[in-house]
Amino acid sequence: MASVAMKAIANERYGPPEDLRLEDRAIPELEPDSVLLRVRAASINPFDWHQVRGTPLIVRLIIGLRGPQPAIPGIDVAGIVEEVGAEVTEFRPGDEVIGSCSATFAEYARGGAPDIVIKPAALSFEEAAALPGAGVTALQALRAGGAGKGSRVLINGASGGVGTYAVQIAKSLGAHVTGVCSSTNVDLVRSLGADAVIDYTQQDFTRGAVKYDVVLDNVGNHPLGRLGRIVTPEGVVVAVGGGGGRLGRRLVGGLGRKAMARLRTRFGSTKMIGFRASVTKDDLAALVSLVADGAVTPVIDRTYSLKEVPVAIRYVEAGHTRGKVVISVT
Repeated sequence: MASVAMKAIANERYGPPEDLRLEDRAIPELEPDSVLLRVRAASINPFDWHQVRGTPLIVRLIIGLRGPQPAIPGIDVAGIVEEVGAEVTEFRPGDEVIGSCSATFAEYARGGAPDIVIKPAALSFEEAAALPGAGVTALQALRAGGAGKGSRVLINGASGGVGTYAVQIAKSLGAHVTGVCSSTNVDLVRSLGADAVIDYTQQDFTRGAVKYDVVLDNVGNHPLGRLGRIVTPEGVVVAVGGGGGRLGRRLVGGLGRKAMARLRTRFGSTKMIGFRASVTKDDLAALVSLVADGAVTPVIDRTYSLKEVPVAIRYVEAGHTRGKVVISVT
């Protein structure tokens, strides 16, 4: 390659997003089963600010006691294949791809061939980068809850990264969808296909008379017992980590990117699933198919440059995004 260095956002120690710096870093070395990607866009997930801050403390047991490894955050990516490893036959240089790997807030990233798929031509790199983490989380969470044709699904946090995908995917499955969001996001959630929208500033959805087959909780701002009030006798509450609330912290904030964990317990008669997603090639391909069919469209709140990652992470950490926040790397 022309140079051996790249620009990347990094910090060797845990701390606030403001401690992150745009630095020169070595371009990742290619491995036999990997591809080297020229990153065109990435997106921010709750995992990223957990990685930056090292909280909750269990995070440090997973990614490093003294500092995050890798020191470059980011797990969603859309880009162009620069080089392929000797064992890779599915991709070739020049392919436009999307996927999930580590250290994506940089000009280059190394991804495993099983973790990426071809990018739909109709999507920009920014739109594509918004798909992997949040989109696959929504798909797998709805599947875990058994959402399907004729089921009644309530999505708490329907205007966020996972929520905007969940509304659309649940509708594609044939479910009756109720979205919960703030006043400013009611029109957005309705435009995504929600059959009903509850403004949480005006109504406490846990005190309603309607019962749901699946409650997908992306926020964690209600006690588990109250969520159980609105679930049918055979219904399920699926708690998605990373919402930042009490429930999100209890479930370790969705940190299991490499493995899905389902902690099944019972609170009274209500079935609870503590859920963490794992981006797989098959599910990413299924999500891309839904996009190609027009059933799912990424919702992008804001786009930042690579040097603005600290500001972007702080914005996502505040917990009021409308869809996804994307990093453009050009």
